Amino acid sequence: MKLINFKNKLAGTLFAFALLFGISLSANLTAQAQYPQYPNDRSQYPNDRYRRDRDYRDQTRSRRGRTNDSYPDYGGSYNLRQTALNAGYNEGMKAGRDDRNHRRRGEFRDSSSYQRATKDYNSRLGDRGLYQQYFRQGFQTGYADGYRGY
Repeated sequence: MKLINFKNKLAGTLFAFALLFGISLSANLTAQAQYPQYPNDRSQYPNDRYRRDRDYRDQTRSRRGRTNDSYPDYGGSYNLRQTALNAGYNEGMKAGRDDRNHRRRGEFRDSSSYQRATKDYNSRLGDRGLYQQYFRQGFQTGYADGYRGY
């Protein structure tokens, strides 16, 4: 009778240890799955969105001072460049459509907004001359697209 009680206690103790070991093992695996350690090797995590986006941004600028958007990079802040290019493109698109609709010859340099090149300019953006260069680049592209009917 004493041997049966001893076997039951031993089996119960072993079962309790196995249960505690299983719970602690599963908790440890869950914590590792939620918080992986990123090594320096980028190829090990190809689906890591942050690293993939950062690598893409790094590739958009080439060594010759140009970006993938086919506009030259004269310098200045990113905000100045994008504001000027967007404003210039939009104004050029309007002028090109207007000239096409009125059957005028396609000459963007006659436009007063091209000559001024200050639409949406703010002194907080930076140098006005640089802004005007970017604006005129965007205006030429927008004018050509608008005149062709895009």
